[in-house]
Amino acid sequence: MTAAMDISWSDLALIFTTLLIPLGVSRYYQLKIERELIISVCRMALQLILVGIYLEYLFQLNNLPINILWLLAMLLIGASSIVSKAHLPKSKLLLPVIVGLSVGLLPLLALICLFIVRPTPFYNAQYLIPLAGMLLGNSLSGNIVALQNVFNSFEQRRAEYEGAISLGAPVNYACQPFIREAIQKSLAPSLASMSTMGLVTLPGMMTGQILGGASPLVAIKYQLMIMLAIFVMLSISIALTLSLTIRCCIDKNGLILVVANKK
Repeated sequence: MTAAMDISWSDLALIFTTLLIPLGVSRYYQLKIERELIISVCRMALQLILVGIYLEYLFQLNNLPINILWLLAMLLIGASSIVSKAHLPKSKLLLPVIVGLSVGLLPLLALICLFIVRPTPFYNAQYLIPLAGMLLGNSLSGNIVALQNVFNSFEQRRAEYEGAISLGAPVNYACQPFIREAIQKSLAPSLASMSTMGLVTLPGMMTGQILGGASPLVAIKYQLMIMLAIFVMLSISIALTLSLTIRCCIDKNGLILVVANKK
């Protein structure tokens, strides 16, 4: 196996020119996403370069308290992004989302680092931070979809919910159909991805390891591990986030205290 080939900055600039295509599509169909696309790409590039520089320092330092602080920062930023993209108030929902992500992430991360991969030391930043990033990153969209679906259901099927409450149903029972549907919709893309993986797609972690010179069989084992962990974390975080959200956003009489901010 050969080591990964480097990409020059001039070659990387070449791929940036392909953005003219989606910009042209946006212009032609009047999608009005040109400004957002340019800002998003610039932010992505700047953030990745800065994180790359910082991670090189973090890997060399390999300090447990600093690694923990970095994990906490990732959880906070991820939770904030979920609530913002779902157009919901952070004052009510930031804590439930943080708890959902934390309970989904930390036990799985401990299992992987202590019993499966077993890096030395167990908090080795080279493994801990990328694994946490993959688990969190793949949980963001699922949690956003789940929250949006629940609050859309409260708005579009309000009569159904209020009818159940007026008949004396407990809040959890009245919300159950909405929660069930939200979880199904948020897990569907991951289920579809897993069912076609290897035939339709070669996933990112496996591809990265192969490009880095790892054996395809070793890369497959890592990919199986991370995909199972992602799905488990997604299931835990969504279920717990929605459960805590219901408790925070609906009072004991069934009155909905929070609505989505439509933009």
